[in-house]
Amino acid sequence: MERPKIAVVDPNTLAVMGLRQMLQNVMPIMTVEAFGSFDDLLMHDPERFVHYFVAQSVVLENRPFFLDRRHKTIVTTLSQNPQTQLSSFHSLCINQPEEDLVRDLLHLEQGAHAGGRNLPPMPKALAEKVLSDREIEVLSLVAQGMINKEIADQLNIGLTTVISHRKNIQEKLGMKSVSALTIYAVMHGYVDINHI
Repeated sequence: MERPKIAVVDPNTLAVMGLRQMLQNVMPIMTVEAFGSFDDLLMHDPERFVHYFVAQSVVLENRPFFLDRRHKTIVTTLSQNPQTQLSSFHSLCINQPEEDLVRDLLHLEQGAHAGGRNLPPMPKALAEKVLSDREIEVLSLVAQGMINKEIADQLNIGLTTVISHRKNIQEKLGMKSVSALTIYAVMHGYVDINHI
């Protein structure tokens, strides 16, 4: 079975690359394709995408197309002010700290897809449990924003043990940033999104 596809449409190459990577982390079962223009999207069968993440300027220039597909269009904006966002669409502010953007993406995914229930099952390699129970505990506390000393105190273990667990987690998952680890923890149900 083919993976569902998401399109990112934005003339800003850096914005496209960053959002594409984040979306791939938040929804690893999706295939994310990037387009620099609306015309580029049209040349690649736009109806095959389950969602469009589109720059506000692109939506404004092609409003009839996206209005007809508003249920699967998320407008990326530079402002969190609802007065400057398009009222007919879901909006996502991409001009905010990484942790906040990740949280908004996770909320969007959980709201739109009922915590993943509306998505196809994850590939076996992504669904397998690769962390030990203690590593899951450490990961959960990392995702909640705790520093190593706080984790050590919470779990009644030594600071060097926490550091060792974090190193093992990063190596097993191939993820270094706290944001990527947080996404993994939320997507696997190790931490509630409301606790991050």
